[in-house]
Amino acid sequence: MSLLIVGLDVTIVNVALPSIAREFDATVSGLQWTVDAYTLVLASFLMLSGSTADRFGRRRTFVIGLSAFVVGSLLCSLAPSLTLLVVFRMVQALGGSMLNPVAMSIITNTFTEPKERAQAIGVWGAVVGVSMALGPVVGGLLVSTIGWRSIFWINIPVGLVAAVLALRFIPESRAATPRRVDVPGQVLVIVLLSSLTYGIIEAPNHGWSSGLIIGAFVVATASLAGFLWWERRAVEPLIDLRFFRSVPFSSATVTAVAAFAALGGFLFLNTLYLQEVRGLSPLRAGVYTLPMAAMAMVFPPISGRIVGQRGTRGPLLVAGIALTASCLMLVGLSATTPFTWLFTAYVVFGVGFGFVNPPITNAAVSGMPRAQAGVASAIASTSRQVGQTLGVAVVGALVTAQLGTSRAAGFAEASRAGWWVLAGCGALVLVLGLVATTGWARATAKRTAQELNPEFLEGHGR
Repeated sequence: MSLLIVGLDVTIVNVALPSIAREFDATVSGLQWTVDAYTLVLASFLMLSGSTADRFGRRRTFVIGLSAFVVGSLLCSLAPSLTLLVVFRMVQALGGSMLNPVAMSIITNTFTEPKERAQAIGVWGAVVGVSMALGPVVGGLLVSTIGWRSIFWINIPVGLVAAVLALRFIPESRAATPRRVDVPGQVLVIVLLSSLTYGIIEAPNHGWSSGLIIGAFVVATASLAGFLWWERRAVEPLIDLRFFRSVPFSSATVTAVAAFAALGGFLFLNTLYLQEVRGLSPLRAGVYTLPMAAMAMVFPPISGRIVGQRGTRGPLLVAGIALTASCLMLVGLSATTPFTWLFTAYVVFGVGFGFVNPPITNAAVSGMPRAQAGVASAIASTSRQVGQTLGVAVVGALVTAQLGTSRAAGFAEASRAGWWVLAGCGALVLVLGLVATTGWARATAKRTAQELNPEFLEGHGR
């Protein structure tokens, strides 16, 4: 249920973007911030939430997150301006950061047998497809009949019921050796992601050579360097950089960024294209994206079973090929592109996205000490949110740069550079799927697990 409302919020808000733009007279960059403020805060605090849950209790953190998400949703529905809507989206995201990585940590500590865990992750991941299927249709219906503010109401009853069920059925659990909060590392992550996203989104408005934008990228680079320097020296770092000595883990992290950049860009561009270029209502635009959502709902359990039985290579190759092909199909979008062509592209994209999630998640938690399950799964979740943030930021910046003064008439043509970038993301998934499943890559994963696990065993008795 937590994954449902967090995932629902992404697709629902995308459907409502044109309506929000009309009410607040928002620019493309304003719409980008409506989406990216949410994913940016999620990405910034997921790792902190994972380690906090390991330390203070996973159920407790989970319920607090649900409560904050419900409050944030209520505030969003009352926002009197675009600026406050963006602020309230950040409150929502702060609660959301305590949900998915903590839920994954609960799953990891419940299903300890690898095959069973992979299948459980596949079922859990199918909810992404459910939220993607419900989001456009329910969101489109609400926006068309009641107004865009109503899209946030649906989170309130679901969140409250989920909190009650969590208190009733989820046993409290925490890591046997709690980790301290890495304050410098957390601050550096926030500065890094914020400055990078700001630079990308605002560059078309201020100019890539302006002092403000150059300064933002300089801050991002310095924050990254400072983060890597600090994490190597911290006694209990926010991220144990040794995780990344495992090629499958590192590849899963980059794959998550690429795949979710493709998803974020796909949803952003298609929502504006269908409503502004093709003139569809929010409801019809939502219905038109159902083929993609249906595939994203059907294939994660199948992918999870394949991962449990045969490993991650097959699902990753299918995902990479499908994501690349679908985005290439949309490079030539125009105001007269046949809907059958769009339908086919949406189906292919949904297949690719449906296959990619289980191998990413399985690679993130396999072989890692269960004491750090929250942190390991939070890294994977953070990569997803970073990907969505960058996907929306980059394609939005490309569209803004191309549009000039014409908006609706030139949007299809202006979006073509964005589709090329998203096709490149799919190709990266394909390449990493090949590299991360070699014998050499598996050997690095084994060495990393051996390096991390003895430490865990020594602290808990053999």
